Amino acid sequence: MPDRSFLEWPFFDESHRELADAVDIWASKNLTQLTENEHQDLDGTCKRIVAELGNAGFCGYAVPRSGGGILEKLDVRSLCLIRETLGRHHALADFAFAMQGLGSGPISLFGTPSQQERYLQPIATGNALSAFALSEPEAGSDVAAMAMSAELVGEEYVLNGEKTWISNAGIADRYTVFARTGEAPGAKGISCFIVESDTPGLDVSERIDLVAPHPLGTLSFQDCRIPKENLIGESGRGFGIAMATLDVFRSTVAAAALGMARRAMDETLEHVSQRKLFGGTLSDLQLVQGKLSDMAVAVDTSALLVYRSAWTKDCIADRVTREAAMAKLHATESAQQVIDAAVQLHGGKGVTRGNVVESLYRDVRALRIYEGASEVQQTIIARQALSGF
Repeated sequence: MPDRSFLEWPFFDESHRELADAVDIWASKNLTQLTENEHQDLDGTCKRIVAELGNAGFCGYAVPRSGGGILEKLDVRSLCLIRETLGRHHALADFAFAMQGLGSGPISLFGTPSQQERYLQPIATGNALSAFALSEPEAGSDVAAMAMSAELVGEEYVLNGEKTWISNAGIADRYTVFARTGEAPGAKGISCFIVESDTPGLDVSERIDLVAPHPLGTLSFQDCRIPKENLIGESGRGFGIAMATLDVFRSTVAAAALGMARRAMDETLEHVSQRKLFGGTLSDLQLVQGKLSDMAVAVDTSALLVYRSAWTKDCIADRVTREAAMAKLHATESAQQVIDAAVQLHGGKGVTRGNVVESLYRDVRALRIYEGASEVQQTIIARQALSGF
């Protein structure tokens, strides 16, 4: 039985507790059937999950009310609770929901009223999929090294270049794309655009196969023309848009990792309590109890950091760069350790394909890399700590 006591922490109000219960009930009833063909039909599975999340009303939390969402603004605690719960049930469901928010995040935070009405409404209902196109072959952690260009020609921007490691590549209906517009060198010369998936000159040139089911690919842009009205915010301010978006959604990555760690913990507690060994159960061994203690501490400290960050963003601060970096770093690294311990305590079952902890072992690994690798989070935290000296 998952630990629900954290929902009584002062970070939450009654609406958050009701949301967590509703998502948990929905996931228990629907996800087994929705994900049964994920290996044979990955793209179709993602689309079906998003559609059903939309039908249930949960995609409405991924955008603000101005774009058809449920709440006045993005509520990071709600996003984290949804991602934690979905991550505990099934990693692909968490991913499908997450991209609805991240892919449309620049529009939610910086889009014009007309952009929000046009592009966010289908996201809120689950009738369209979104994607966030920031990384390039030579510009992953170093966003300022971006090479893709966008040139204003008359009433259109002409995009040329390549994006890679893009989640939802090939199945998204629209992409928020970052490109260099050249107002200044480095981070100051980047802008953000909305690109429809059927725009001539945009091609999904490659799909990338990962250790866990995940629609990922490379986007190629060749003289891809979009209306200048598809610029999000001001020209040359794209780096700030990207960082502000990540400021919101990095905490939710941590929440997904937390959900996976909770599931690994639950599976392990059940296993060690039932596994017969040396005249007792595996849970009787002190070495095993030591591992269980470490797992429990890792889960609770992650939860505290995740929901501190989310509450701070929702209630008292515009930016939570430090708090979000701490949450993502600790929760993703700790989840990896918790799940590794779960695999070890399951013995041979832990490395048997199809076992829950074996799947979690593959699912969790990418979370330490995407939306800023752990080493990037360490750099952010250190610089924030040094900023007052």
